[in-house]
Amino acid sequence: MIDKTLADCKQAVARVFDGATVMCGGFGVAGQPGQLMEALRQQGARNLTVISNGAGGGDFALGGLFSDGRVRKLIASFPAPSAKAFRERYLKGEIELELVPQGTLADRIRAGGAGLGGFYTPTGVGTELAAGKETRIIDGREYLFELPLRADFVFLKALRGDRFGNLNYRGTMRNFNMVMATAGKVVIAEVDEIVPAGSLAPESIHTPGIFVDHVVQVARHPKLVEKRSEEGST
Repeated sequence: MIDKTLADCKQAVARVFDGATVMCGGFGVAGQPGQLMEALRQQGARNLTVISNGAGGGDFALGGLFSDGRVRKLIASFPAPSAKAFRERYLKGEIELELVPQGTLADRIRAGGAGLGGFYTPTGVGTELAAGKETRIIDGREYLFELPLRADFVFLKALRGDRFGNLNYRGTMRNFNMVMATAGKVVIAEVDEIVPAGSLAPESIHTPGIFVDHVVQVARHPKLVEKRSEEGST
């Protein structure tokens, strides 16, 4: 009987090795597999290459990996000002940064998942991001050639999952999680709820279980809740 569920996040990250490339879903806190990332921090793997839209924040989960000096290179589109641990180490020359436009980042991951050798895009032409990249004129317009991105381990966040690995997302959890699910050797999802097999309607399955190796249920963590600040509020 197929059963991809694991007991906890510690078990889920046990195989991550020093020097691994890890993809982390999410857009800010939304859809971030924070408990898997925190478990990886506790596990102790070092010299990691992290592929993520951002660079986390604070000293928990992805931000904690930077704070602890576990990351060698970040491939991202928006290391936000709140990512203080990343910024401090980057300014000291302790972390390499490959900055990628957000749409290009998504398509490089998509190309990796589809088994493509790369693609041409006009984004970045004539900027510093074009340095050292192949260019080509197509129908009178200049394009850059971008290489695919793949990872040894992919960490996802979903609302629900079943023992087959089928995943259902809520709202903006669909951001990078869906495309990253296709681009890793080992894909692990943390979910709010593991539901019985067959209870997810086919049209509600956003990532089919064929892409997912392991599923672990987690309780919501207070450090992984988006907070909205409004003018005049404290």
